[in-house]
Amino acid sequence: MAELFRQLENAILEPDYQVKCELTATLYQEWRQGSLVRQAGSKILSIDDPGRPQKPILVDPRELERRSVSSEEGRIRLLHAFAHIEFNAINIALDAVYRFRDMPEQFISDWLLVATEEARHFQLLERELKQRGSSYGAYHAHRGLWDMVCKTRHDVLHRMALVPRVMEARGLDVTPGMIAKFKQSDDRAAVEILEVIYHDEIGHVCIGNHWYGYLCEQQGLDAESTFRDLVVQYMDGKLRGPFNWQARIEAGFQAAELSALEQGI
Repeated sequence: MAELFRQLENAILEPDYQVKCELTATLYQEWRQGSLVRQAGSKILSIDDPGRPQKPILVDPRELERRSVSSEEGRIRLLHAFAHIEFNAINIALDAVYRFRDMPEQFISDWLLVATEEARHFQLLERELKQRGSSYGAYHAHRGLWDMVCKTRHDVLHRMALVPRVMEARGLDVTPGMIAKFKQSDDRAAVEILEVIYHDEIGHVCIGNHWYGYLCEQQGLDAESTFRDLVVQYMDGKLRGPFNWQARIEAGFQAAELSALEQGI
């Protein structure tokens, strides 16, 4: 039987995005079939930079050009930005399983499912970019998402708090507005893809919320105050709003917590 963590390492470090997506789908399928074994003791790499193609070139977020749905070029740039987020999200979900090896088997199942869905999102976006005469890597991007992964790689509770509950949850806030803008441009193909992503991302944030709550309970921590402390520690206490209350509550946030967060930590 294949060893789970070695297979995960191979997938994370794979630079070819098509192969990475294939490896991710195979991992999830083999895990569900019971064809992978967990072996303790193998070295856990820090992975400061996961496998990715030579392009896109990564730059400071402030160097990225503004994107608008008012032109086809602008819509392509926006879809490319979403593709970059989804590509990072594959590695992020795989890394959670690879790095935090003492978590229950359901944690593995959950994050391999997330990785598979993120790969499907990326493939949808990449195909659409090609339909429009472009491709992933055609424009610059940034590495903000992976930076937070690196900062939280020492603690699974910190990871669950700062990545699903902050970075991914922000997508729940902004994606509906982007869908509305693409609708105004009558870009039906983009709308259909973003609606799939939005629906699935609610589930991903819900998984993150579940495991964050599980870890807080396991460690005897108050979930809300711990989260506020972590936001202060990692983000100077600043969360961008406004929040999409409906989606966040569906994803496991509590109304009282959202109200407190909106008022400022």
